Amino acid sequence: MNLIALGISHKSAAVEVRERVAFAPEQVGEALTDACNVAQLDEVVILSTCNRTELYAIVPQGIGLAEKAQDLIDWMANYHHLSAGELRQYAYRHEGRQAVRHLVQVASGLDSMVLGEPQIFGQLKSAYAVATESGTVASELGRLFPRIFSVAKQVRTDTAIGENPVSVAYAAVDLAGHIFSDLGRCNALLVGAGETIELVARHLIGAGVCKIVIANRTLGRARELAQKFGAEAVLLAEIPKQLSDADIVITSTASQLPILGKGAVEQALKKRKHRPFLMVDIAVPRDIESQVGELPDVYLYSVDDLRDIVDKNLRTRTTEARKADLIIDEGVRLYLEEVRSLGAVDAVKEYRNMAEQLRERELQRAQRALERGEDPQEILAQLARAITNKLIHAPTAGLKQASVDGRQDIINSGRKLLGLEKKQLPSPQEDGTEGGVEPLSPALEPTPRTLQ
Repeated sequence: MNLIALGISHKSAAVEVRERVAFAPEQVGEALTDACNVAQLDEVVILSTCNRTELYAIVPQGIGLAEKAQDLIDWMANYHHLSAGELRQYAYRHEGRQAVRHLVQVASGLDSMVLGEPQIFGQLKSAYAVATESGTVASELGRLFPRIFSVAKQVRTDTAIGENPVSVAYAAVDLAGHIFSDLGRCNALLVGAGETIELVARHLIGAGVCKIVIANRTLGRARELAQKFGAEAVLLAEIPKQLSDADIVITSTASQLPILGKGAVEQALKKRKHRPFLMVDIAVPRDIESQVGELPDVYLYSVDDLRDIVDKNLRTRTTEARKADLIIDEGVRLYLEEVRSLGAVDAVKEYRNMAEQLRERELQRAQRALERGEDPQEILAQLARAITNKLIHAPTAGLKQASVDGRQDIINSGRKLLGLEKKQLPSPQEDGTEGGVEPLSPALEPTPRTLQ
């Protein structure tokens, strides 16, 4: 199979390298065309995310995959103005069956930094769509990628690979969903404005939280983050005022001293008439005094509590990943069987056309004999003999020559192809025919097996 997957990911290179080979969304269309022309590829798809840049390419027949991989590295280095030698230190490649398997693992989230994460599936679908629009997808990748997506969906459906949160940010939001029956009626106060809080805000928006307030030491950064999510920005000094309206409080700052104490939470509880708080302290050192957890109606969790949840869920995902591997192996096997079956399509069509032409000639000859008034029974017998003899002539000659050449393997294959392994032919009543030799039927066409 002339498929090659070549790339750089979080497994092979640090972010400083990955960011240098990334393709901006507006670059991808041009890069696809350039890769096909310069690297002389039949088809290509480019996937570029924060954790990986990969090219999936169909190499022209007769060209070695290892040779083409070097061409692709040279092309990528030249495109990004990098040293090809440096790029080779971090690049990896997969060929044929392994390339198909790698692609399914990527689509299923099994090769991701966060095992089982679902975003990569959508990113890969987008990459395929862009390549299709750019004209760098033809029959082979056009057949492969839908099968890849089908297997990846089956992995999601038949395993729990993506059901349990394995990031601290997502675990915090998932925890809120277990405590409050309707997050759409909840307000959230986020303390801090770093990457973790940004990720928390994104998950809260996805969960449908009603309102988000972001409190930070500098108002500018709080406003910058708040604008992304339609949130409100305040300073840390305004936390006591905001606290009574918040149902969910999640903190992640770099403060060396606690930002939220027992007294402030007690005051807020009185104003809330003891409606419960969920407080999640992701910071180290802690942002919330441990005594806050002693208050009634307060559910306080530390980063260690979330780590325990994340570690347990990660173990579960690892177990599910083993189940996913079995699904992937079967999906790859079925796809490759389908590809191999396509190799017989042209031969079957040629043989069918030859048989149809032979039948038509003999039928016309029989019709002319009938018009001359010859005996119909004799004409039918002659028609059957002529079609039979002409259909078996080439296989018979081939088998005889194989015997002369001592090629028992060809004879054995011929017996299988001709159906001679059966002990006897079915009777006309058993096979549903009226006798004689039945013309080739559509059943001779190969039926491609598709991935479920």
